[in-house]
Amino acid sequence: MSYAEPAPRQPLLWLRRLGLAGVVLGSTALGVATMFRILHDGGLSMLQVAVLGLFTVTFGWIALAFWTAVIGFLLSLTRRDPLSLARQTPPVVAPLSSRTALVMPIYNESPARALAGLEATCQDLLASANHALDDHIEAFILSDTRDDAIAGDERRHVVALRQRLAGRLEVHYRRRADNTARKAGNLAEFCRRWGHRYDYLIVLDADSLMGGKSLLAMIGAMQREPDLGLLQTVPIPVRQSTLFGRFTQFAAALYSPMLATGQAFWQGDCANYWGHNAILRTRAFMAHCGLPTLPGRPPLGGDIMSHDFVEAALLRRGGWRVRLDVRLNDSFEELPGNLLDYAKRDRRWTQGNLQHLRLLATAGLHPISRLHFAMGALAYLSSLLWVMMLALSSAAAMLDVFSRERFFGDSYQLFPDWPLDTSAMVMPLLALTAAMLLLPKLFGLLLALWQTPAAFGGRWRLSISALLEMLHAILIAPLMMAYHSVFVLGIVLGRSVGWDPQLREGRPVPWRQAFTHSRAATLLGGGWALAMYQFTPAFFWWLTPVWAGLIVAPLLVRLSGNRRLGAWLARLGLLAVPSEVSPAAVLTRLDQALHRPTPMLADSGAATAPPEQPGDMPAQSLSRRRRQPARQRPPLKEPH
Repeated sequence: MSYAEPAPRQPLLWLRRLGLAGVVLGSTALGVATMFRILHDGGLSMLQVAVLGLFTVTFGWIALAFWTAVIGFLLSLTRRDPLSLARQTPPVVAPLSSRTALVMPIYNESPARALAGLEATCQDLLASANHALDDHIEAFILSDTRDDAIAGDERRHVVALRQRLAGRLEVHYRRRADNTARKAGNLAEFCRRWGHRYDYLIVLDADSLMGGKSLLAMIGAMQREPDLGLLQTVPIPVRQSTLFGRFTQFAAALYSPMLATGQAFWQGDCANYWGHNAILRTRAFMAHCGLPTLPGRPPLGGDIMSHDFVEAALLRRGGWRVRLDVRLNDSFEELPGNLLDYAKRDRRWTQGNLQHLRLLATAGLHPISRLHFAMGALAYLSSLLWVMMLALSSAAAMLDVFSRERFFGDSYQLFPDWPLDTSAMVMPLLALTAAMLLLPKLFGLLLALWQTPAAFGGRWRLSISALLEMLHAILIAPLMMAYHSVFVLGIVLGRSVGWDPQLREGRPVPWRQAFTHSRAATLLGGGWALAMYQFTPAFFWWLTPVWAGLIVAPLLVRLSGNRRLGAWLARLGLLAVPSEVSPAAVLTRLDQALHRPTPMLADSGAATAPPEQPGDMPAQSLSRRRRQPARQRPPLKEPH
């Protein structure tokens, strides 16, 4: 096996970004021009100007996602590496010449699941390396748990894990006295105490799972590329049993690799960080990623919630490359299993991503980093913009009905103001918008049909599953749009979000809870549909996907947590994914670890730690004026 893979080249990266900007702006200009002609009838009212402005932002957002998917589809179809554009080759596993910490921050999580996942990852890593790794890799459980009972359970599971891995891979446990700055503070405290002991950090979440070959390939890439500061993988959801969970898992397995390939094509060495299933160069992270507290009160001030985006931007500002590797397949995670728990997690992300708007003018950031901030915020703001645009469009349509027969203005005029018939342009614009939303899904389906149909249960089952997923996505989109709009408005009004542990295990949603959290959407959808049917029947039919999804919202929420429907579809072979059809070894190891009883040993041997090698992690400036120059290449010298 060769160990001399060079750092990936990125030919004509500036031209790629320029070309992408050209097609996105061109598509947006075409859509906006069409909408202008539809709205313009002798002039634009203030209401119509507002509709046009909202349409411009939302259509531009759709265009960027669409063209990224087109690029990802073409590269995946031809099996080209998105960075070098050469034929894609498997990642290289190199001999280890460094020290790496495998760190898992946890906060009031299920110790059995979290530690089983870490054990499966470590066992697969040992099997892939085929030798003990004590000299090169150590695992850390970094607990921020506030509940003493859960913390005691954590320690007992750690003792058992330490015994099973003894002599092959060292496992350490540390529980903080407080959880200042949450996960970012947890990692920062670890770096300040032990950061100089390790060359690299591999960050896992409590539900993360990674294959050993992928971990070794990540470490090898850091060893070969001394200016690489962060390498991010594409985590794919697994082990979903509820109806909503299985739809989400299927969609991610089918579309995410293609979309990530498109992103990597134009992001180049300025990719993003998703907070887990990634490797960091420790001293670069310590030198550039100390996070300050934002001035002002929460929700837009205080601790930075979505710290990962900011850390990637600061690393890139410091001259370090940040890369997304789409070849590392054994990267997995778990997701909330129903709509309510999924939306609850989105509420926290909404606050964190809106905070990024305050950082757009931060001095020294790469333009792509600023784009990441804007895109992250727009992912949630776009819902509110869509709601506003649809509401204003509905109002404009109703006003048009009442003023349709008025052909003469208030002043004397010889000829009437005949209304222009723009209905012929409406359907093409709707068709264009729908195509840009749905074609990426079709691209993902075509790729799987051509390259890996067996991994999704065969061509017929794959095609039916994709159709069901599209229908499901259309149905839940209005409800998620409503939830995100409420979240954004709440944050604008000053309502901060807590940091509760995530509910990753699928659970059923009682009818009472389903109605409580969706009745407003149902009433809104019903009233909206009735008003449109009464005054503008044509507009009523155009809005069918929106009001229909809102009206049946309680049923969607209720069914989202249903395990029986998920199991029924699985028995039919529908919504099958590669992780089920041909599971990776690390997934099999996780199942074995979860089904093995854990001996309830005394917890006195859990809190072991290696000698500290402390280092500083200074808070960085996020002001508009640069206080100090960025640290540029050559990179920081790494001790071995």
